[in-house]
Amino acid sequence: MTTGGGLSCACVSFRWGSTLSCRPPGLLGESLTTCQLSSVPLQMMLYLSAAYGALYFLATLLMVTYKSQVFAYPPSHLVLDLTLLFLLGILEAARLYFGTKGNLTEAKVPLAASLVLTVAGALLCVYFLLWQTLVLWADSVLSATRLALHSLEAVLQVVAIAAFIS
Repeated sequence: MTTGGGLSCACVSFRWGSTLSCRPPGLLGESLTTCQLSSVPLQMMLYLSAAYGALYFLATLLMVTYKSQVFAYPPSHLVLDLTLLFLLGILEAARLYFGTKGNLTEAKVPLAASLVLTVAGALLCVYFLLWQTLVLWADSVLSATRLALHSLEAVLQVVAIAAFIS
């Protein structure tokens, strides 16, 4: 087992008659070698991001509801904020699906699609951090944490794509 650049690479050789072999051996006793390039840190970040994304969506929805009841919240801005929040939820689901699929199947295209959706999600996160109608302290903390997760995930996705290409 070797590691390099946050990627785990487990190379296993199988030989005819080996007691450690759990796969069928190759023809005429040649050895088979498999190397796993999927990123364990990226997969962990995707799971963490899924849990935090659900928490973020619910907390932001509750805060928008709270702000609309307590403060003078213009109806047009309320519709815009709710639309962008639901768009963020849909983008997050697609991003996590493509990221997980691309990482586990070691495919570049789904992981690149997830990277593009990560950038789009980060832009929406910046909207909720800076530009929404009323920004509470809790909004700032939740959005800044989410933006940090997106940034780290984007770096890990670029590293994984580079490993898949080489």
